[in-house]
Amino acid sequence: MPPKPITPADAKKLVDAGALLVDVREVNEYTEENIPGARNEPLSRIAGREITGAPAVVFHCTSGARTRMNAAALARAADAEVYILDGGIEAWKAAGFPVQRG
Repeated sequence: MPPKPITPADAKKLVDAGALLVDVREVNEYTEENIPGARNEPLSRIAGREITGAPAVVFHCTSGARTRMNAAALARAADAEVYILDGGIEAWKAAGFPVQRG
């Protein structure tokens, strides 16, 4: 089943309820700025990996483009309900939710 796009507000509710937030950006991007509690699993290394341990997984990138283009691979990587944060970390910040820098 393809991942469902969700708003930052809905993503925050899911994460607060126990969903795993996965940042698919590269390590240097994650290090510069990230959503607190997000796990970094770069898209370049996600193939063949299995992301487990949560009832739902919310994937995000910078703007949502990488996650949309790789939605099928992301759906295969998680053994849970899969969502994509529509608009990525940029939409998260625009919604007023916190990020960590450096």
